[in-house]
Amino acid sequence: MYIVIVGAGDIGTPLIEIATRGGNEVVVIEKDEGRAERAATNYDCLVLNDDATVKETLLDAGADRADALISTTDRDAVNIMVCLLAQELEVPDIVSVVHNPEHMPLFGRIGVNTMQNPQRLIAEYLYRAVKRPAIVDYMRVGEEAEVFEILVSEDAPIAGLTLETAADEGILESDMLVVAIERNGNGDPITPRGDTRIEADDLVTVFSARGATPGITARFGHHEDEH
Repeated sequence: MYIVIVGAGDIGTPLIEIATRGGNEVVVIEKDEGRAERAATNYDCLVLNDDATVKETLLDAGADRADALISTTDRDAVNIMVCLLAQELEVPDIVSVVHNPEHMPLFGRIGVNTMQNPQRLIAEYLYRAVKRPAIVDYMRVGEEAEVFEILVSEDAPIAGLTLETAADEGILESDMLVVAIERNGNGDPITPRGDTRIEADDLVTVFSARGATPGITARFGHHEDEH
Protein backbone atom coordinates (compact mmCIF):
# COMPACT_ATOMS: atom_id res chain seq x y z
CA MET A 1 0.00 0.00 0.00
CA TYR A 2 1.30 3.46 -0.93
CA ILE A 3 0.65 5.90 1.93
CA VAL A 4 1.45 9.61 2.18
CA ILE A 5 1.70 10.82 5.77
CA VAL A 6 1.69 14.57 6.38
CA GLY A 7 3.37 15.52 9.65
CA ALA A 8 6.03 13.76 11.70
CA GLY A 9 5.08 15.07 15.12
CA ASP A 10 3.56 13.40 18.17
CA ILE A 11 0.76 11.83 16.12
CA GLY A 12 2.53 11.28 12.83
CA THR A 13 5.65 9.62 14.22
CA PRO A 14 3.99 6.50 15.69
CA LEU A 15 1.86 6.30 12.56
CA ILE A 16 5.01 6.29 10.42
CA GLU A 17 6.43 3.51 12.59
CA ILE A 18 3.30 1.37 12.27
CA ALA A 19 2.91 1.97 8.54
CA THR A 20 6.53 1.17 7.69
CA ARG A 21 6.59 -1.87 9.97
CA GLY A 22 3.52 -3.11 8.12
CA GLY A 23 5.48 -3.25 4.89
CA ASN A 24 3.79 -0.28 3.24
CA GLU A 25 5.50 2.14 0.89
CA VAL A 26 5.47 5.34 2.94
CA VAL A 27 6.26 8.92 1.97
CA VAL A 28 6.34 11.53 4.74
CA ILE A 29 5.96 15.28 4.27
CA GLU A 30 7.23 17.36 7.19
CA LYS A 31 7.86 21.12 7.07
CA ASP A 32 10.04 21.23 10.20
CA GLU A 33 13.61 20.33 9.30
CA GLY A 34 14.47 18.66 12.61
CA ARG A 35 11.41 16.43 12.58
CA ALA A 36 11.96 15.55 8.95
CA GLU A 37 15.56 14.55 9.66
CA ARG A 38 14.55 12.36 12.62
CA ALA A 39 11.90 10.59 10.55
CA ALA A 40 14.36 9.96 7.72
CA THR A 41 16.95 8.61 10.14
CA ASN A 42 14.65 6.33 12.14
CA TYR A 43 12.26 4.90 9.56
CA ASP A 44 12.46 3.16 6.20
CA CYS A 45 10.58 5.78 4.21
CA LEU A 46 11.06 8.73 1.90
CA VAL A 47 10.83 12.05 3.75
CA LEU A 48 10.22 15.38 2.05
CA ASN A 49 11.14 18.45 4.10
CA ASP A 50 8.55 20.67 2.46
CA ASP A 51 5.13 22.35 2.71
CA ALA A 52 2.26 19.91 2.14
CA THR A 53 -0.20 22.75 1.44
CA VAL A 54 1.55 23.28 -1.89
CA LYS A 55 0.17 21.03 -4.61
CA GLU A 56 3.60 20.47 -6.16
CA THR A 57 4.83 19.01 -2.88
CA LEU A 58 2.05 16.44 -2.88
CA LEU A 59 2.89 15.59 -6.49
CA ASP A 60 6.55 15.16 -5.51
CA ALA A 61 5.35 12.77 -2.81
CA GLY A 62 3.42 10.77 -5.40
CA ALA A 63 0.03 11.57 -3.90
CA ASP A 64 -1.55 11.28 -7.35
CA ARG A 65 -0.78 7.54 -7.28
CA ALA A 66 -1.13 6.97 -3.52
CA ASP A 67 -3.69 4.60 -2.03
CA ALA A 68 -4.17 6.83 1.00
CA LEU A 69 -3.16 10.15 2.54
CA ILE A 70 -3.23 10.84 6.26
CA SER A 71 -2.78 14.39 7.54
CA THR A 72 -1.60 14.60 11.16
CA THR A 73 -0.38 18.18 11.69
CA ASP A 74 -1.34 20.14 14.79
CA ARG A 75 -3.25 22.77 12.78
CA ASP A 76 -6.73 22.06 11.43
CA ALA A 77 -6.36 24.73 8.73
CA VAL A 78 -3.30 22.96 7.36
CA ASN A 79 -4.98 19.56 7.54
CA ILE A 80 -8.06 20.70 5.66
CA MET A 81 -5.97 22.39 2.95
CA VAL A 82 -3.95 19.21 2.51
CA CYS A 83 -7.14 17.15 2.28
CA LEU A 84 -8.66 19.45 -0.35
CA LEU A 85 -5.52 19.16 -2.46
CA ALA A 86 -5.53 15.39 -2.00
CA GLN A 87 -9.10 15.32 -3.28
CA GLU A 88 -8.01 17.24 -6.39
CA LEU A 89 -5.39 14.55 -6.94
CA GLU A 90 -8.10 11.89 -6.48
CA VAL A 91 -6.43 10.08 -3.59
CA PRO A 92 -8.84 7.17 -2.82
CA ASP A 93 -8.69 7.34 0.98
CA ILE A 94 -8.11 10.61 2.83
CA VAL A 95 -7.96 10.74 6.63
CA SER A 96 -7.21 13.66 8.93
CA VAL A 97 -6.77 14.40 12.59
CA VAL A 98 -9.12 17.13 13.83
CA HIS A 99 -8.09 19.06 16.92
CA ASN A 100 -11.08 21.36 17.40
CA PRO A 101 -14.36 19.39 17.66
CA GLU A 102 -16.18 22.36 16.13
CA HIS A 103 -14.32 21.71 12.88
CA MET A 104 -15.52 18.11 12.55
CA PRO A 105 -18.60 19.01 10.45
CA LEU A 106 -16.41 20.98 8.04
CA PHE A 107 -14.20 17.97 7.36
CA GLY A 108 -17.32 15.84 7.04
CA ARG A 109 -18.84 18.15 4.44
CA ILE A 110 -15.85 17.73 2.17
CA GLY A 111 -15.98 13.97 2.57
CA VAL A 112 -12.84 13.41 4.66
CA ASN A 113 -12.62 10.61 7.23
CA THR A 114 -11.61 12.11 10.54
CA MET A 115 -10.18 11.19 13.91
CA GLN A 116 -10.65 13.44 16.92
CA ASN A 117 -7.52 14.79 18.59
CA PRO A 118 -5.88 11.65 20.09
CA GLN A 119 -4.67 13.57 23.14
CA ARG A 120 -8.26 14.43 23.98
CA LEU A 121 -9.33 10.82 23.45
CA ILE A 122 -6.60 9.67 25.83
CA ALA A 123 -7.72 12.25 28.40
CA GLU A 124 -11.31 11.04 28.14
CA TYR A 125 -10.14 7.43 28.49
CA LEU A 126 -8.17 8.23 31.64
CA TYR A 127 -11.10 10.15 33.10
CA ARG A 128 -13.37 7.18 32.38
CA ALA A 129 -10.89 4.84 34.10
CA VAL A 130 -11.33 6.86 37.29
CA LYS A 131 -15.04 7.64 36.93
CA ARG A 132 -16.11 4.13 35.86
CA PRO A 133 -13.44 1.71 37.14
CA ALA A 134 -15.60 -1.31 36.27
CA ILE A 135 -15.23 -0.56 32.57
CA VAL A 136 -12.33 -2.54 31.13
CA ASP A 137 -12.46 -0.86 27.72
CA TYR A 138 -14.93 1.24 25.78
CA MET A 139 -15.60 2.99 22.50
CA ARG A 140 -18.03 5.85 22.01
CA VAL A 141 -20.52 5.57 19.15
CA GLY A 142 -22.06 8.92 18.29
CA GLU A 143 -23.00 11.33 21.08
CA GLU A 144 -24.22 8.93 23.81
CA ALA A 145 -24.01 5.31 22.73
CA GLU A 146 -21.02 3.23 23.80
CA VAL A 147 -19.61 -0.23 23.30
CA PHE A 148 -17.85 -1.32 26.49
CA GLU A 149 -16.32 -4.35 28.20
CA ILE A 150 -17.28 -5.10 31.80
CA LEU A 151 -16.63 -7.97 34.21
CA VAL A 152 -19.75 -9.62 35.68
CA SER A 153 -19.63 -9.86 39.48
CA GLU A 154 -21.11 -12.73 41.49
CA ASP A 155 -23.99 -10.61 42.83
CA ALA A 156 -24.84 -9.03 39.47
CA PRO A 157 -28.57 -9.04 38.64
CA ILE A 158 -27.72 -10.56 35.26
CA ALA A 159 -25.50 -13.36 36.61
CA GLY A 160 -27.04 -16.80 36.13
CA LEU A 161 -29.65 -15.60 33.66
CA THR A 162 -29.91 -16.36 29.98
CA LEU A 163 -29.95 -13.34 27.70
CA GLU A 164 -33.56 -14.07 26.82
CA THR A 165 -34.58 -14.12 30.50
CA ALA A 166 -32.55 -10.96 31.21
CA ALA A 167 -34.43 -9.22 28.42
CA ASP A 168 -37.80 -10.48 29.67
CA GLU A 169 -37.02 -9.18 33.17
CA GLY A 170 -35.94 -5.77 31.85
CA ILE A 171 -32.30 -6.15 32.85
CA LEU A 172 -31.34 -5.97 29.20
CA GLU A 173 -33.54 -3.34 27.63
CA SER A 174 -34.28 -2.88 23.94
CA ASP A 175 -31.45 -0.35 23.53
CA MET A 176 -28.86 -2.74 25.03
CA LEU A 177 -27.15 -5.68 23.38
CA VAL A 178 -24.54 -8.17 24.61
CA VAL A 179 -22.33 -8.66 21.57
CA ALA A 180 -19.57 -10.93 22.93
CA ILE A 181 -18.66 -12.96 26.03
CA GLU A 182 -15.20 -14.04 27.13
CA ARG A 183 -15.20 -16.82 29.73
CA ASN A 184 -12.46 -18.24 31.95
CA GLY A 185 -9.94 -15.73 30.63
CA ASN A 186 -9.07 -17.92 27.64
CA GLY A 187 -9.55 -15.12 25.14
CA ASP A 188 -11.97 -17.13 23.00
CA PRO A 189 -15.20 -15.13 22.65
CA ILE A 190 -18.60 -16.77 22.89
CA THR A 191 -21.14 -15.61 20.35
CA PRO A 192 -24.21 -14.69 22.43
CA ARG A 193 -27.61 -16.16 21.64
CA GLY A 194 -30.92 -16.01 23.44
CA ASP A 195 -30.24 -19.16 25.44
CA THR A 196 -26.68 -18.13 26.37
CA ARG A 197 -26.32 -17.87 30.14
CA ILE A 198 -24.26 -15.07 31.69
CA GLU A 199 -21.98 -16.32 34.46
CA ALA A 200 -20.01 -14.55 37.19
CA ASP A 201 -16.53 -13.50 36.04
CA ASP A 202 -17.62 -13.35 32.41
CA LEU A 203 -16.08 -10.44 30.52
CA VAL A 204 -18.95 -9.17 28.41
CA THR A 205 -18.92 -6.69 25.57
CA VAL A 206 -22.07 -4.58 25.66
CA PHE A 207 -23.64 -2.02 23.36
CA SER A 208 -25.74 0.57 25.16
CA ALA A 209 -27.48 3.43 23.38
CA ARG A 210 -27.31 5.42 26.64
CA GLY A 211 -23.67 4.66 27.32
CA ALA A 212 -22.12 3.00 30.37
CA THR A 213 -24.12 4.93 32.97
CA PRO A 214 -24.15 3.89 36.66
CA GLY A 215 -27.61 2.41 36.16
CA ILE A 216 -26.30 0.24 33.34
CA THR A 217 -23.10 -0.93 35.06
CA ALA A 218 -25.11 -1.82 38.20
CA ARG A 219 -26.85 -4.55 36.20
CA PHE A 220 -23.49 -6.25 35.88
CA GLY A 221 -22.85 -5.92 39.61
CA HIS A 222 -20.86 -2.68 39.85
CA HIS A 223 -22.93 -0.53 42.19
CA GLU A 224 -19.85 1.35 43.40
CA ASP A 225 -19.76 3.15 40.05
CA GLU A 226 -22.62 5.34 41.25
CA HIS A 227 -20.26 7.19 43.61
